[in-house]
Amino acid sequence: MKNIQIPKQKTIALVAHDNRKDELLRWLDQNIDAFKGHKLVGTGTTSSLIRERYSTEISSFLSGPMGGDQQLGAAIAQNEIDLLFFFWDPLEAQPHDPDVKALLRIAVLYDIPVAQSVSGANFLIHSDYWNNEFTKYIADPKESLEDRVEEYSKKL
Repeated sequence: MKNIQIPKQKTIALVAHDNRKDELLRWLDQNIDAFKGHKLVGTGTTSSLIRERYSTEISSFLSGPMGGDQQLGAAIAQNEIDLLFFFWDPLEAQPHDPDVKALLRIAVLYDIPVAQSVSGANFLIHSDYWNNEFTKYIADPKESLEDRVEEYSKKL
């Protein structure tokens, strides 16, 4: 296991499927001040809506169906994202469902706290870790690779 220290100022990803964008924005109406002092990123449309509505700085990836979920997953794998707010739509199939599943998988693999609903989002922003450092634990990729090679070699 590898311990990674997450700083007080976090990089936070904000993403919402079309049918959940209004819910995320209504929640942000009440909580946007909590994000001051943190760096924000998001997928295409969601980040544009947040930038316009709150006149706040937020970096944009592509939209989800155009590769934004994959870009976000890559950023998580590079330890560039500390928290993920992903209001995904559980009632409607998305054309990029495999990308959504991959993003959620990589968030768990890299021990990223994820809020998928208003309740989850409230828990994250009211956590003692919100404006403080914390440690996350991820599998060491080198160690994992060596273990897999050794395991496979035993089978030969």
